[in-house]
Amino acid sequence: MLTISQIHKSYAAAEVLRGVSLELQAGTITALLGPSGCGKTTLLRVVAGLERADSGAIRFGAERIDGVPSHLRGFGMMFQDYALFPHMDVAANVAFGLRMRGLGRTQIAARAAEMLELVGLDSYGRRRVFDLSGGERQRVALARALAPGPRLLMLDEPLAALDRELRERLQDELRAVLRQVGVMAIYVTHDQEEAFALADHVALLNAGRLEQAGPPEAIYRRPASLWAARFLGLRNGLSGTYLGAGRIATALGDLYGVAMSDLATGAAAIAVVAPDAADRAASPGGQNCLSAALESAQFRGRHYRVRVIATGGLLLDLDMAELPDNGPLTLRLSPERVLIYPV
Repeated sequence: MLTISQIHKSYAAAEVLRGVSLELQAGTITALLGPSGCGKTTLLRVVAGLERADSGAIRFGAERIDGVPSHLRGFGMMFQDYALFPHMDVAANVAFGLRMRGLGRTQIAARAAEMLELVGLDSYGRRRVFDLSGGERQRVALARALAPGPRLLMLDEPLAALDRELRERLQDELRAVLRQVGVMAIYVTHDQEEAFALADHVALLNAGRLEQAGPPEAIYRRPASLWAARFLGLRNGLSGTYLGAGRIATALGDLYGVAMSDLATGAAAIAVVAPDAADRAASPGGQNCLSAALESAQFRGRHYRVRVIATGGLLLDLDMAELPDNGPLTLRLSPERVLIYPV
């Protein structure tokens, strides 16, 4: 287990990390997710030993490692810009860390070949780095990072520079390779879809603080705060008054949902309606039903993103499997996807 305890880090007067604590289990992939400037890469560099925290502790198992030099921690790194050596061929790049460890030539060659086969590049050993595509270079970088057998692999937005189709394909391949090797990994990204696709565990950072941590589905289904909900794309907010028992009075009428914190009856609150909350209802009336009219629609491949005008001119952006008619709509909002937060 890697244990990160109360890490603080500042640059001049700017506090970048504010008491971050996190535990990573052996053999799992943890995504550090958050917007630019939230402290993701700084935390990764502190764990790697490339930056020193102002206070706090990092332990690997029972060993405290925050005072251990970076090159002695036994960790691997993989970057967005590949960081490959252009004067070396593919096999020599993969073998670099093994040579630094003083292994014999035969052992190095066998391990490099094993790693290239693992990432699907077993016939690429003699190729030059400049002859490879972006996806192939990133596979080489992964093979090089895994070759020394790190006890922790850290990946800093390694797929960000690739096009969407290639990025999605490499997400699946990367997860499969990490699963096969069984290495503990920390993956830094600002892309929630990438974090959810790759990780067993997601740590959501906001302005240097840990906002929420848990399995990807729990993070998406139950954002712990209004900030987390908005970061994850849940932007339909209805101000109202909390009535107790998961009920809130809004301009659309009383809605039933899930209270995401202790709320006193009569307290000001916001109901966040998730984009996937709505289904067509057979008839008006009933719990969480509302009347609306279609304003616009965009085809998004797997669904339509529709904007509807509800009572009082309120606008809701929703994802629907089928394009609604232009006439009046009757929608039902799933209480499980209406999240109620304090103001």
